[in-house]
Amino acid sequence: MWTLQDAKNRFSAVVDAALAGTPQEVTRRGKPAVVILSAEEYRRLLEGAVKSRESFADHLMGFPGGEFARAQAAPRDVNF
Repeated sequence: MWTLQDAKNRFSAVVDAALAGTPQEVTRRGKPAVVILSAEEYRRLLEGAVKSRESFADHLMGFPGGEFARAQAAPRDVNF
């Protein structure tokens, strides 16, 4: 894991490690900020995510529903 300052100072080493197949984590102010990985690994992950994604309509239709009891509310009188 690299601090942001170290990653900036040794960016070539960060890129070389990512290209060697080891994603490089970078922190900012002690908290995880980004992960640097090779373009090949990024494309592989993106392709897998797109293949497994269902359509929004399929997502909505997959809602575990059924019939729900609706509240029986009577309208109130309104005087103008």
